This record gives sequence, C-alpha cells and structure tokens, in this order.
Amino acid sequence: MSAEIVHADLAVVGAGAAGLYAALTAADAGAQVAVVSATPLAQTASYWAQGGLAAALAVDDSPALHLQDTERAGRGLVRRSAAETLTSEAPAMIIELQRRGVVFDADRHGNLALGLEGGHSRRRIVHAGGSATGRRLVRQLAALLVEHANVRVLEPIRAAGLWQADGRVEGVLCEDGSAVRARGTIIATGGAAALWRRTTNPPGSLGIGVLLAHRAGAAVADLEFVQFHPTAVTGVPGREGFLVTEAIRGEGATLLDEHGERFVEELAPRDEVARAIWEVMQRSGRPSVGLDMRAVDPARFPNVVEALRESGLDPATELVPVAPASHYVMGGVVTNLVGACGVPGLYVVGESSCTGLHGANRLASNSLSECVVFGARAARAALDEPALAPAAAPPAPEPLELPSRETRHALWEHAGLVRTPEGLRTLLADPHPLARLVAQCALHREESRGSHVRTDFPQLDPALDRHHAVVRDGAPVFEAWA
Repeated sequence: MSAEIVHADLAVVGAGAAGLYAALTAADAGAQVAVVSATPLAQTASYWAQGGLAAALAVDDSPALHLQDTERAGRGLVRRSAAETLTSEAPAMIIELQRRGVVFDADRHGNLALGLEGGHSRRRIVHAGGSATGRRLVRQLAALLVEHANVRVLEPIRAAGLWQADGRVEGVLCEDGSAVRARGTIIATGGAAALWRRTTNPPGSLGIGVLLAHRAGAAVADLEFVQFHPTAVTGVPGREGFLVTEAIRGEGATLLDEHGERFVEELAPRDEVARAIWEVMQRSGRPSVGLDMRAVDPARFPNVVEALRESGLDPATELVPVAPASHYVMGGVVTNLVGACGVPGLYVVGESSCTGLHGANRLASNSLSECVVFGARAARAALDEPALAPAAAPPAPEPLELPSRETRHALWEHAGLVRTPEGLRTLLADPHPLARLVAQCALHREESRGSHVRTDFPQLDPALDRHHAVVRDGAPVFEAWA
C-alpha cells in the first residue's frame, strides 16, 4: 500500500460538477489543488444529469421570478438567503461557463435555447446536447482540470476519512493508504439516492461524504426530504431506473393512466407529479404509467431516444413505461453560503450539502446551477484558511460502512414516497448509519410536506414553515433558518 502524502492548498473530494468547478476556481487563483475521485473523471452522477442549468436569462424572466419558483417548489422550507444567492448569481455563472468552453444549445439565431421544466414559470433551463447537459459540462470541466498545472488528480482513489488534528480538518485519508494534507478541504461527493433500491443514480451515490463530515462533527439536516423523479423507466431490460428528462414533458410529452387518459399537470413540481403517478399505480395495480412522447421531435433528445431504442422500445411509436425512482436527497451537511459547516478547515458543496436552497422539494435544474455557484464560493472561502503547522504521520481512517442489499430494500419500502410510522421505526434498527438518520428525521417531522409524506400526519403544519430537522450529536431538533 502506498503511504504517499500529497501536500496542497486545497483538497477536493469528488469530481462531479461541484468538485470540478471548485477545483478550477482555486487553481485559477494560484492555489495547488488535489482532487480525490473514487471513479475516473467524467463518470460521476453529474455526468449522467439529463436536466440543465436554471438561470434567469430571458427578457421576460428575472432572478426574482426564479426565486419565487424556487420557494414555491420548496413548500415553505426554502432558506431565502440561499435561494437569493443562487438565483442572482446563476446568469453570470452561465456566461462564465461559456467562457470556459461549455457549448450550450442555441436556436437558429444563435441565442441560447431555453427550456421549460416542472415548477418553472418561465423558460430558463440551459441545456448542452439536449439531455446530455451533465455529460458535456463535466467533460469540459474535467478536460480543463487535467490540463491545469496547479491540479493533481488522484483517481480512482476513494476517500476513507478526514485527517483531523486539534478539532480541525487538515486533509483527506484515502483507502489505498495515501493522504492529502491541505489547509482547506471540500467535500463534493454527491448525494445518497442510490441508498434506495430503485434509483436514477449511479451505484456510488451512497452519501459517503455526508457520513465523513458528520463523523468529523458536522451537523446534518433535512434527510427526510428525498425527491423521487417521476419518470424513470421501469420494466425495460437494461434500462431500469433510466431517467427520462423532465425537459421532454416541457416540450409536450404527457403522462397517461391505464385508460390512456391524462391524470396530472405534467409540469407541476416533481413531488406532485411523482405522487400522482404513485396513486395511479396503487389504484390500477400496475407497475408503471405511460409517458407519451410520440409528438416530441426525437432530434431534440437524441441520447434518450437512442437509449430506449437500443432496449427495443421506440418512443416515437410506443408509450414509455415509467414510475418514480429515488433521485435527489435535499438534505445533507448543514452549511452556510460559502460551504462552511462549522468544522474548521472543512467545506461541503453540491448534493452533499444542505444550505436550505431546495427546501422540501428541489426545483428542477437548480442542482447543477448550485454546484457551480456554490462550488466557486466554497473554493474562495477555503483558500482563506490559515496555513498548517508541520504534522506527524496521518492517522488510520475508521472503516466506512456500506449499505447492504437489505438496507436498500428497507429504505425503498419504509422511506419511499409514502411513509408509515411503523416502517420508519423499523429503519431505526438498520445497520447503516445514514438509513438510521433518515428515519430519525422523518419520524421527527410529524407532517406531510413536499417530498415527505406520512400516512399518520397527512397535512402540512404551518408551524413548521422554515423549520429544519437538524442532527448534531443526538436526536433531531427543529431549527428555524432565516
């Protein structure tokens, strides 16, 4: 096993959009950056993202309208300061990405082609290659990163722990015995949606960064809020959980029940659409509903159409069988607006974090924008950390617990679209720590709000507006966030 210690100004754990952009921002500022990636670059969850980046760019749009839509989708739980930061900085972020070589889709006049997705009142979604936005964004950022003289990429190497001394994080400990020592450390490992049996996420989205930060002393919050994407393919061999982007519904695709009838407003916020599909499935006893995209130009979404046709299903002539799947965990490590989490030297961004931006239900395509906006903010803040004193050899990391097949099935069964108190209590005894934290937060929130639905508390409780279930070192407590 290697015992190499890499010295850097900034250590970044994770190479999705948030990690890549944070690393580039720091490297451009002259810092030495080490990126630890469990997979080869461009194989992260961001790579598979079919949605776009939300930004108020149209003449009939504004950051204020984007803010309103974000708060409406978040069901009274959005932290306004976080949403204002995103919506006000997103337009300039798109311009900066273009400067860095990301080519976004344009109309025949050369103007950005803005898409419409669920919960948005205006066309404000920027795509690259139709539904290949994540792939093209991450590919370009990764290409810039590997060419940068100030960046060293450690791949495929998995982070196994955080290097701590005197209450401060001083870097990252890796599974292969190596370590990175840095004055600032950013966790950008993505979310935890693959903890659920049926998911749109790649297998590595297990919340490892959240557990590393929580083990180091950071608080976590909002883990009861798990977004289930409405339109994930089901029953098609080789494509189980394949996400059919919401942008297709934005271009006219409809959802049909067992009688061939529409049953929901397709561009309502995701929690509404997913729950409507679930109710139809419960009533009909069928494992899916039909997505009718026969009137949508296949050339607009070539990778979705090609993937379905490779599996023997032609969306130009047939209905696509879809059902909800675990897609995005709104909760994570509690941070401020620059990613600081209360543990000196440690920052968390992207889906690993919880700024309160997404509330109880993420607005479509806000997440990639969040990765870039908050990734840059965290990088700048982390470079303000003081230099490190000389240190002894790195400590040995504690073993990380990975979920079993039984844990993934239990989360799907007991912490899915609709929860019962009995099911949630069952999860309290699960061997996986994150499964237990999800159950604790879900039991603590005795109401139904956004993506969190309890059979015993079916109504929203206005007294819990802007109150977040926070876990520090014991049971969850509600905290009001301004």
